[in-house]
Amino acid sequence: MTDSPKAFHIVFLLFDGITQLDFTGPAQVLCRIPGAVVHTAAKAIKPIQTDSGFAILPSTDFAACPQADLLCVPGGFGTRDVIQDEATLQFLRKQGAQAKYVTSVCTGSLALGAAGLLEGKRATSHWAYTALLEKFGATHEKARVVKDGNVITAGGVTSGIDFALTVVAEIAGQQVAESIQLSLEYDPHPPFNSGHPDVADPTLLAALLERVYEKQASDLADIIDRQ
Repeated sequence: MTDSPKAFHIVFLLFDGITQLDFTGPAQVLCRIPGAVVHTAAKAIKPIQTDSGFAILPSTDFAACPQADLLCVPGGFGTRDVIQDEATLQFLRKQGAQAKYVTSVCTGSLALGAAGLLEGKRATSHWAYTALLEKFGATHEKARVVKDGNVITAGGVTSGIDFALTVVAEIAGQQVAESIQLSLEYDPHPPFNSGHPDVADPTLLAALLERVYEKQASDLADIIDRQ
């Protein structure tokens, strides 16, 4: 008989306006770590509205949330509210102070920054918001996954799966990570070569920036500067 693996507590922050794949992609991978116990934490246990037209019910509120071994903050347009909410930032500070790993996906890194958890760290975020990292004392590193000590940040949305596999390899070994990758058939072959500004059509990039990201990034910069 073998001993059961020690519980490894994974805490995801949930908030209205979350990009659900920032959360559900890594969760699908990380939940398969031996001993993993996943907690989804929000200010209150009520449906959290995602960006995809459906809601997620958190498993715990901040007060009852166990201490994380791995803290993960997803991103989404709701990040603008998160970085202005002192109760949420206090929760991140408290959890981050004792977590073995402090992590984020997409603009979740801005929430880590607002909580003071990126000072002096190399980090990344969604490509449209990386310039904001320096406002929190962080240095942007151009990579899909960036590790600096116990702080691991991922780029936009789908990079959360790469991040999660990277974390699994560190915690449980590469063979476990590869087994999870195989079980999920994570073998991306996108139909278009348009997944990053470095390779996308410049006209497409300019239109997307004008339509969505320039205003969002400007609004976030103004909020950060006022704090």
